Amino acid sequence: MALFDWLFGRTPEPSQRNQPQPAATGHRTPELARPPARPAFAHADRVPEGSFRFIALDVETACSDVASICQIGLACVQPDNQIQTFSMLVNPRTRFDPFNVQLHGIGPDHVADAPHFPDALETLLQLLTTHHLVQHSNFDKRAMNAACGFCGIDTPDLRWSDSVTIARRAWPELKGNGGHGLANLKRTLNLQFHHHDAGEDARAAAMVVLHAEDHLQLPFEELVRPTRRKTFPSAITMDGDPAGALAGSIVVFTGALGMSRSEAANLAAQVGMTVKAGVTKKTTHLVVGDQDLTVLAGHAKSSKHRKAEEMRDAGHPIRIMGESEFKNLLSGGGSI
Repeated sequence: MALFDWLFGRTPEPSQRNQPQPAATGHRTPELARPPARPAFAHADRVPEGSFRFIALDVETACSDVASICQIGLACVQPDNQIQTFSMLVNPRTRFDPFNVQLHGIGPDHVADAPHFPDALETLLQLLTTHHLVQHSNFDKRAMNAACGFCGIDTPDLRWSDSVTIARRAWPELKGNGGHGLANLKRTLNLQFHHHDAGEDARAAAMVVLHAEDHLQLPFEELVRPTRRKTFPSAITMDGDPAGALAGSIVVFTGALGMSRSEAANLAAQVGMTVKAGVTKKTTHLVVGDQDLTVLAGHAKSSKHRKAEEMRDAGHPIRIMGESEFKNLLSGGGSI
């Protein structure tokens, strides 16, 4: 992971990570002259072969330049959910910043005999192009694309998904409570891995997906399927007929109704109800899509619905009703 990983939810202590980067110099600093020893992790020596459910990918970078990949890690998830972990060092052909060396323990001496990025990519390309890839945030895809541009090679057409997005779907309660970075997920899910090693972090991202599958009881294919953006009808305001039976009432609509929002507004105005876009102290009726009324968890209710409930609980005479009750009111079968 590179200097700005914490921006993407990958490190828990941004105050410690957000340090100014030293300018590149013509000599090696003491930190670079004697890089720390690399920890030994149990990774495969050869590129994994076979067909996998998906592959998680993580990179480490040598400096603040996102293209400076110095390690690539893969976590290949087998059909039985066992994980094959592989990592390889890469010579980025650029400087190493002391901050990055301290973060991941990789220095220029470690990559002196390592392949350059084009050769490393060629070694992995068949495996990467035939599988769906998972990254924890979009940093790894950006780094891979940037490294291709730096080396003057074509960017391969790879299928990417983000385990941060999957984690947010599985554990929404972590938002504002530690977040969905690997460090917090490690604590929350009791994951065992060594942070800031590409192979280990790739394995962690794969484990996050496997935990999410189990938690949501959804297969990987469902978790990575793009969700339709929720659309809401345009706000409609309309004055009510002053001669109508419900003249003086102010109604607000929220949620999806069986009829169009404009049709509902017209019907309300015909019986004297003034239609407004938002709930205020003057609102007398809130009409909620019938399907929304069956949801007990407050998180799924619209802001209008929640505000109306708060006003009602505080003693404000606002009536919350579903579409069926609204239609009954318009026909004269219900009380105001």
